[in-house]
Amino acid sequence: MVVAVHVIIALLSIAYSSYLLFSPSRKGFFMTYALVAATIASGTYLAISTHTPILKACLAGLLYISVILVLVVNAQRRFAAGKVRKPQ
Repeated sequence: MVVAVHVIIALLSIAYSSYLLFSPSRKGFFMTYALVAATIASGTYLAISTHTPILKACLAGLLYISVILVLVVNAQRRFAAGKVRKPQ
């Protein structure tokens, strides 16, 4: 059950971060940060409770954080530059 929740949160955070590229907002950044924190917390719990080798867990987490970091940094640049299309 925890694995399913962890995967859903991780996929949701990747999808929301991708959406943030096209429609950045302050609220969206906070939502992304909360989803990333929830993913890291559930992943840590899974690694501790299932006695997963730490190297395997850290590599997967590092890949996840790298993808999210690229998406969020690009969204922040668009937000700061004002390249966001205004709703009509």
